[in-house]
Amino acid sequence: MANYLSILIPIVSVIVAICLIIGFFLCLAPSWYEKKIRGNTLEADEFMNLKPSRWEALQFLLLNRFSVGKHKKDTTTAYELALDDSEHVTGLKISRRSNSDDDQERGKIMSVPPSMSSSPSPIVIGTIRMGFGHHRIAYATCSWSMAEASENRETVFHDLLNVKSEEADLIRDMDKLYSMGSRFASEFGGAAEKLWGVLTKAMGPNGLRVPCQTAEHLIPILKGIPKDSPIIATHCFVAMAAVAAGFTNVINLVIDNHAQWFVLCPKCLNLVQGPSNYHSFLRMGVPPKLVALAGHWIPKDLVDNIPEDCQRRITRAVNHKPLRILAPVGGAGAQKTYVCAFIKALTPMLKDGTVQILLNAGDHTHMIEAFEKTLAECDLPFNRIDTIDGVREFQSKLTESPDNEPEKSVTLFAFPNYFPAVATTDIVSRVSDVLVAKPSELAFYPVPKINVRRVGDHEAYSAIRSSECGDGTFECRTVDDAMEYIKLMTSENGELLTMINEKIIANNTIGIYDGCKNAVKIALDRSTGLSSDTAKVEEAIEIEAPKE
Repeated sequence: MANYLSILIPIVSVIVAICLIIGFFLCLAPSWYEKKIRGNTLEADEFMNLKPSRWEALQFLLLNRFSVGKHKKDTTTAYELALDDSEHVTGLKISRRSNSDDDQERGKIMSVPPSMSSSPSPIVIGTIRMGFGHHRIAYATCSWSMAEASENRETVFHDLLNVKSEEADLIRDMDKLYSMGSRFASEFGGAAEKLWGVLTKAMGPNGLRVPCQTAEHLIPILKGIPKDSPIIATHCFVAMAAVAAGFTNVINLVIDNHAQWFVLCPKCLNLVQGPSNYHSFLRMGVPPKLVALAGHWIPKDLVDNIPEDCQRRITRAVNHKPLRILAPVGGAGAQKTYVCAFIKALTPMLKDGTVQILLNAGDHTHMIEAFEKTLAECDLPFNRIDTIDGVREFQSKLTESPDNEPEKSVTLFAFPNYFPAVATTDIVSRVSDVLVAKPSELAFYPVPKINVRRVGDHEAYSAIRSSECGDGTFECRTVDDAMEYIKLMTSENGELLTMINEKIIANNTIGIYDGCKNAVKIALDRSTGLSSDTAKVEEAIEIEAPKE
């Protein structure tokens, strides 16, 4: 008995000590939480109409420490910004942190306050490269902004990571963790995928509190922009930082189709892509004046050419042309195993000319190497394109005549930098019969889609949105599932592809793909019709939402 007690007493003592320590921190957590958020512009609890429990307060403190470390909030510093002409998009300005007197002499500095010029302040499309999605949506918005804004109003592409600073490094470190988690979950599946799914889906109220607190540290990256500039954010951190920095004409383009606090921003207009997301946010308690249904985030070129491109696909299907498959990888570089297995499954059809595949490996070296190895193992010759000019020439050739085809059944797109990696999918989508991709931002595109295995449970709802719009499938978790649809789409009558394309044309007539167009219109209308008074942010916004 004495031996048992000698073992049991230390164990019980440790358990009691741990409980006392946890209890101590739980008692102090609410007061520490209130001290931490004191003076913040972003009032997450007021926006959600919720107060954190003791556990939530303690969780917030731990997550905030993990997110920002010892970085101190600075609300006074403003990094001077310079504007360069985009190397890839004519007429677009790219912001960066000014690093020399030469910027001033060459007139590249963004004036704060604006200069005495009669030109209005630019419309700023704010984003962060965390994967490809946020950049893709930002470039889509820029395409509408440059078309809709007056000739003397510039459009500025403002990536927070392009402003070299400690604040940008905070974001970069978070992105590294996200990318690592995405690749780990995608490659290993099972328990790893389930854990990552929970982390990306079940954020709860702290999913808004922690980002709001982090965004307060990002203020210097945005303070170099004229305060009367409209800000359209394609990442919630940008919208939050803009509101915290004092901007009043801020629009947050909400990603995905899963309603969670993390993707929203207090004190600005949150635009969503689908009606289920809209009414889910209302049920969560989001003020009706701060959320609206806009439509899908799609580039102007894709929307403008929907009738022509869909008719081309229908004609190809009816005439039994090879099914042209576009398979891009995401910005996190995940899904290597799935896509390589998909290539192997397609090999007989690629060799007999039933299908063609356009592989966009992006700027991920490990994906490029994996694709090249798989193609060699399958004895599949391929044509490689590695410049954005080459991509545009490829698209132009295939749109010129329905009889034009790629040089080989496999075309590999591989690049040394990110812009062509992102843009290629948008450019080549027009000449693709079907897009095979995980249900990320691409699930909303006006292209027939086979939505394959997700990376994060939040993406599952985007596949559901796609299938209900009639322009894509439910999520195909396995390669066998995806191959069933490939076989259906290569059937003799071409009925499935015809139906999907006809649905895309119908969706277009009711504005489902006009999200970016509507966001730009609202931002420009606000810049001329609303005062800078913060109270005006919550005025009702008139928007012609998709008629679903």
